[in-house]
Amino acid sequence: MKKQPLRIALFTGLYAPFLTGVSVAVHQRVRWLLQQGHEVFLIHPEINDKYPKQVGNRPMPGLEELQTYPNFSSYAFPTEPLIFYKSLPQPLNYKHWSDTKLLLNFQPDIIVVEESAQMRGVYSAFLQGYGRAVGVKYAKQTGTPIISVFHTDIVAYIKYYLGSFFFNLLRPIIPLIVKQVSDAYTVNLFPSREQLIKYEKLQCQRSEYVPYQGIDCEKFHPRNISYNPIPNDNRPTLLFVGRITAEKNVTQLIDAFPLIAAKIPDVHLVIVGSGPSDEQIRQRAQKYQSGITIWGESHGTELLGWFARADVFINPSVTENFCTTNNEALASGTPVVAAFAPSTTEQVTPGHNGFLAEPNNPADFANKVIEILQNPELKATMSQNARPSILEYDWSACMEKFEEKLYQLVTLSTKATANIK
Repeated sequence: MKKQPLRIALFTGLYAPFLTGVSVAVHQRVRWLLQQGHEVFLIHPEINDKYPKQVGNRPMPGLEELQTYPNFSSYAFPTEPLIFYKSLPQPLNYKHWSDTKLLLNFQPDIIVVEESAQMRGVYSAFLQGYGRAVGVKYAKQTGTPIISVFHTDIVAYIKYYLGSFFFNLLRPIIPLIVKQVSDAYTVNLFPSREQLIKYEKLQCQRSEYVPYQGIDCEKFHPRNISYNPIPNDNRPTLLFVGRITAEKNVTQLIDAFPLIAAKIPDVHLVIVGSGPSDEQIRQRAQKYQSGITIWGESHGTELLGWFARADVFINPSVTENFCTTNNEALASGTPVVAAFAPSTTEQVTPGHNGFLAEPNNPADFANKVIEILQNPELKATMSQNARPSILEYDWSACMEKFEEKLYQLVTLSTKATANIK
């Protein structure tokens, strides 16, 4: 028996054309829900003339694609750029807009808040902006279930931006912050079991594991080698794809490169992405000339080609919740060397589809990469194992589990309301 479609209000602190893994995931999630017949009201950050021109010009799937669905509506809330990262938005405070009024008109069955910590104000406490109690007031007034969706290890982010000294000063109150943020929601969802354990220890309230963070395994595929961005270049290629920011640890790739090149002289490191650390990375890479290519942003089939073209995908970040680019590389048949972190242990099986390296240890990273590149049989086996290891995280399979959770929460809320009456 087909279930009744839901009315879903979905808040996000990041969306196209703001380029992040969250933006891409939100777009895919909304599109999938629309395809299933659900009615979705997307509340997302506006793009205005305060942002760099290249932000608005990015060729990313966004509202234009979703507006073709009759069951879709949206609202762009006012924003201003983050002080330290002008290409990302910060929501303005309640004086500028009212989500409660928006939701009174839409009357959702359930409210979904993506990257809830940013929308609730944890970023605001340490970075910039005012913070908002997004949707919570309406949820309390009406008894509507409201869930948070975690994409990022927010605590790790805070540590990177504050530094160890100030972070240690704040460490005693971090569980209180996590408790305050999470307590506003009916349930807090994590796509990583290990991250769930970490945040439960930090007093995260009503938290659950749901593997909602999938990728399109049909889109990311070894056959995309046909889109090879450097078809006449036969050097072994190391690839990083992501934002060029401090917490992504991209500088450690530069530190690891000469150690790798000492054993693999023709190795080629390609860094794809953009961010506030662009200039720092370019300056540090200059002395290696053609050995390191700072490609900038990549989109469409070119990006698919990079994932399939790479010999090894490398990711030194320890702030990922369940890293999308790791999965995209594996789905493309590319072994992964990633920093040992809570979520990466669920993606990378050492010796099977890649290796895990000690965090903040360029030498260990280099040794793991060298081991793969110097052993053709090992590399071939890892490449063969890579795609099958990630197929369970195909987008449709993950979203079916997410949809099931939405129905479960709406049913429980309906029964609770009936019992009160």
